[in-house]
Amino acid sequence: MELRKLGRTNYRVGVIGFGGIPLQRLKDEEAIGIVQLAAEEDINFIDTARGYGRSEELIGKSIQGIRDKFIIATKSTSRDYESMKKDIEISLNNLKCEWIDLYQLHLVKTQEQYQQIMSKDGAYGALKEAQEKGIIKEIGITSHSKEMLEFAIETDNFSTIQFPYNVVEQQGKQLFKRAYEKNIGVIVMKPLAGGALHKGDLALRFILENPHVSVVIPGVDKKEQIIENSSVGKSFKPLNQEERKILKEIKEELGLTFCRRCGYCQPCPQGIDISTQFLIEGYYSRYELQDWALERYSGLPKIASDCIKCGACEPRCPYDLPIRKMMENVAKKLEGKN
Repeated sequence: MELRKLGRTNYRVGVIGFGGIPLQRLKDEEAIGIVQLAAEEDINFIDTARGYGRSEELIGKSIQGIRDKFIIATKSTSRDYESMKKDIEISLNNLKCEWIDLYQLHLVKTQEQYQQIMSKDGAYGALKEAQEKGIIKEIGITSHSKEMLEFAIETDNFSTIQFPYNVVEQQGKQLFKRAYEKNIGVIVMKPLAGGALHKGDLALRFILENPHVSVVIPGVDKKEQIIENSSVGKSFKPLNQEERKILKEIKEELGLTFCRRCGYCQPCPQGIDISTQFLIEGYYSRYELQDWALERYSGLPKIASDCIKCGACEPRCPYDLPIRKMMENVAKKLEGKN
């Protein structure tokens, strides 16, 4: 497996990692078999989160006896000190680890959230305290907001960033370049655009052509995926002209109905977090995480059926997406509304 340096950390990571979000729907023995196969195939970076159902717990069971084979990353959406301190303890227990290699502030969207995290009683303080104790080694941040991460990397508070990047969502190119210049590791999430890209090998090779990417973390829940994904990292080949044409056609096909989560459509007059509706619908439709997606959806303060079709969002969308029709589709799938 090709190795790349994970920013300012001492870690050298295989370019193909292991995205732990789909793992939660598996039985224990299935998950253990997949994680152990990943170790055999030289995949050494596993990403999970407190919010991924049983994912942390299953990974914890899977790495017993082979903990030294992996760099373990997890994350939490906690914003205050006490909540983050509690989440760190839960993660350590779930993962059955004495330490966690990378703990990330998860899905930081706004400056208000960031200021809360960095305040006197904020979550960052709990992470720094845990780092000083040696129970976490590095601190990272994840977001779907390019602007947020552009700000975060200039603070020098983080060893890594995590951001979506794929043939459809390429807005992170300059962000990654700047992170690389700042010696900050770049973790790529959503490499298959939430499951929308069906040419997995081409999609991964497209990402690995970017020298500023440290590791890409496709979601895994089958042994076949481990073999296919690891083979890309073991024998990487740049895309040829025909393969680029195939990806271009896929991109154009998705372009009419695919949300890049850029956030330009906000704010919604009804208070709906528009891109989150589409993100959860993607988990429901493409990741086979129906129960988990419905639980997340039901917890939103505003849902797709709250849309009054005012159309304020659509002129702001740089991709001219039919947001109102897409909202109807979300409501139909996740609420059973026609």
